[in-house]
Amino acid sequence: MHRFGLSDLRCEYRVNPVGIGVRIPRFSWKLTGTGRGIKQSNYQIQVSDGDPLFQSLTWDSGQVQSDQSVHIQYEGKPLKSRTVYHYRVRVWDSQGRESDWIAALWETGIMDSAEWTAQWITCDLERNNRSPEASQMLRKTFEAGESLLSARIYATALGIYELELNGERLNENKFSPGWTSYHKRLQTQTFDVTDTVRRGKNAIGIMLADGWYKGRIGGHPNNFYGDQRAALLELHLIYEDGKQEVIITDDSWRVDTGPILMASIYDGETYDARLEKDGWSSSSYEDSNWLPVSILDHGMQMLIPQENVPTRVMRELKPIALLRTPAGEDILDFGQNMVGWVSYSVKAPEGTIIELAHSEVLDRDGNLYTDNLRSAKQTTRYVCRGGVIEYYEPRFSFQGFRYVKVTGYPGEMSLEAFTAHVIYSALDETGVFECSDESINKLQSNIVWGQRGNFLELPTDCPQRDERLGYTGDAQVFIRTAAFNMDVASFFTKWLRDLKADQLPNGGVSNTVPDTLPGWDLHSAAGWGDAAVICPWTLYLCYGDKRLLEEQYDSMRLWVEFIRNLGDHEFLWNSGFQFGDWLALDAPAGSYAGATPKDFIATAFYAHSTDLLVRAAQVLGYEEDVAKYTELRKKVVEHFNLEFVSKNGRLVSPTQTAHVLALSFGLVEDTVRTRVEQSLIELLEQSDNKLTTGFLGTPYLCSTLTDIGRIDLAYKLALSRDFPSWLYSVEQGATTIWEHWDGQNADGSFWSADMNSFNHYAFGAIGDWFYRVVSGIDTDAEKSGFKHTRIRPRPGEGLNYAWASFQSMYGEILSLWRIEDGMMNIQIILAPNTTGTVILPNCHQEEVTEGGIRLAETEGVRQVIAQDKDLRLELDSGSYQFQYAWHL
Repeated sequence: MHRFGLSDLRCEYRVNPVGIGVRIPRFSWKLTGTGRGIKQSNYQIQVSDGDPLFQSLTWDSGQVQSDQSVHIQYEGKPLKSRTVYHYRVRVWDSQGRESDWIAALWETGIMDSAEWTAQWITCDLERNNRSPEASQMLRKTFEAGESLLSARIYATALGIYELELNGERLNENKFSPGWTSYHKRLQTQTFDVTDTVRRGKNAIGIMLADGWYKGRIGGHPNNFYGDQRAALLELHLIYEDGKQEVIITDDSWRVDTGPILMASIYDGETYDARLEKDGWSSSSYEDSNWLPVSILDHGMQMLIPQENVPTRVMRELKPIALLRTPAGEDILDFGQNMVGWVSYSVKAPEGTIIELAHSEVLDRDGNLYTDNLRSAKQTTRYVCRGGVIEYYEPRFSFQGFRYVKVTGYPGEMSLEAFTAHVIYSALDETGVFECSDESINKLQSNIVWGQRGNFLELPTDCPQRDERLGYTGDAQVFIRTAAFNMDVASFFTKWLRDLKADQLPNGGVSNTVPDTLPGWDLHSAAGWGDAAVICPWTLYLCYGDKRLLEEQYDSMRLWVEFIRNLGDHEFLWNSGFQFGDWLALDAPAGSYAGATPKDFIATAFYAHSTDLLVRAAQVLGYEEDVAKYTELRKKVVEHFNLEFVSKNGRLVSPTQTAHVLALSFGLVEDTVRTRVEQSLIELLEQSDNKLTTGFLGTPYLCSTLTDIGRIDLAYKLALSRDFPSWLYSVEQGATTIWEHWDGQNADGSFWSADMNSFNHYAFGAIGDWFYRVVSGIDTDAEKSGFKHTRIRPRPGEGLNYAWASFQSMYGEILSLWRIEDGMMNIQIILAPNTTGTVILPNCHQEEVTEGGIRLAETEGVRQVIAQDKDLRLELDSGSYQFQYAWHL
């Protein structure tokens, strides 16, 4: 008998989340078992308020007849703040077998901002003869009684903070409370400190730095959001007898500065160990010479419990080499461009200054290259205390780097003394792609490392220079690739809420989210503002999240209406600021915008966003909007053809991007489509089969060629080693994706330093093509979230095998194909409680076996249909091994 059960219970995408604020949470789980056709027929969910034995329930769904196992809404009594809820699930399969109960929990934070009783505390350091750049240290002692049942801290800050309790640093989170649109949305964090609070005297410590709130952002000076750091904290103690005590931030706290003299997101950190205050967060520390705090009147209305996963140290790397440069400098090579910081141990005389300068690349002479950082210093300085072996690790700054120049380190440097700490939002990695070309595998690695480096609290453009902003265009072109590589559901949900919060009253969308360009007229560029529509729709496809679509629908609609009301033409987008096809190689001299006319690109995205809005309205059942925006898209397409397609069927713009967008977005009429397809092929021939596309054309290039029947050209582009190509940077030794196709030339020279990041994920959008075309794994919009998976492996010249595995919300989806000894071998895995449509390429039914058995006799194969030269199979869940002779 096949085994059957369930696993991986999740509440709002997370396992046992603490401190969430969702008032109607949703539950998901995965079915487990061996064999094929495992399907859920019924489920039951029970929820209890603090009772792990489930004797007293706040909700019992009863036995529900449904195969739904993701996003099932809680329907019980209203939830309370600061409460642990236990839930358990059992399911029945299609044969009536019942699983065991599986239990998990979630815990609410302070869900209503009016419930906060703490006060914002701060200190004017400059007025008290302290350096205004130094990080603040705030502390308070308190008494705790016997028989403590639970202790929770609820906290946030204006700035970034870390907590200590009784001399121990609390949890592994970095850069809390994260980066949001602070005046409208400020996340709060929950910490379980039950095991850290002790009977008698205790002490809490808060270390507080500028972060994004008070530090400089982009081209702005300091104090972009505010000119005073502040902390807010409540510690709730609950005893076994029901007694409760609350310790809050108020005017009883004390404050001082310590060893962190400067901490900047862009510029690094300066730490003077001689100023350390040993034991400062312990109860025995003497703080009589510390300053009293002052109360900041800031309000609570923007407070929300944490929505996305925190930033953490996710891995550590040791340097692979110590280099002595022609300039006589010592440089550590960590072998990988990354984001984080470097820690080290040292023994040196008091006052010794050790400085680490971080860089992504070396120049053509082998010296550290930092010009592309612009004004960001990316430097840490440590002043030794002396007399002992010391350890230093930065706390409130991060750098983008592979190479580190070390100055001031005494004696002979040991590689073992240094460690790189790689940080990013703690997202589960869900996708793997591999093929027979090692350069493509390296490119895939570079794509993933680029995502790691730039998915830090929000999707940034780059992690090293004086920018590091949430550019909407970069995010939307990469989101489909990102969703294969990692579980980005909660990450993008939080970011889209910031987008909605910062959306202009007229529907316009800032080019960065959070909006770091308020009042700037250069907002709402095509392909950038369209993130308001493209990103929610993509998340719906990948995770089946209908609620997110509902939440963002007004934002999506307002964006389309913004375009409609812009300028003097309702059906063309021919006004306003535009980036164009950013960094396209066909750009005229002195321009980054590419040769494709900006109004062509804008109108194409106008039609595309309107089309996606229609699809969202269909999913949500908004029939009036379906009719309204279907008609709008029809008009936009009509005027696109009148404006940009000649009478003989040629596009007025002879660029690759123009043709790719027109074909990919379905903008040309059927009567001229073949002509446009041929023109794209001719353009590639004219460029010697080299791409010329930029940010907006590149993501669609290979998929468009595949769709028009020229997958051979897509493979040629993807496998090309010559400039310009994806593999050119790999051949040059890149370990992440470059901003420019030619960020560094073969002779070691660089693109202009003003715009030359070596960790810029946008061109990594080719990863989507690897997953969806080469390995063939794709979603079905009718049964989104991989409830039904479409798998169509597409072999091409240059590869003899490729495979991808993706951990969907239902479980593993796998597609592997291998051509060996004249035979095609294809392995398929479909997660339990799902189905799939699989297209076997270039075969006939009588040739195909599955595990040595003819298809007609194969369990789980529900339907076989010949489809041109291919074979379409409708499959139940399970693992399959197909084999047949391969004829080209």
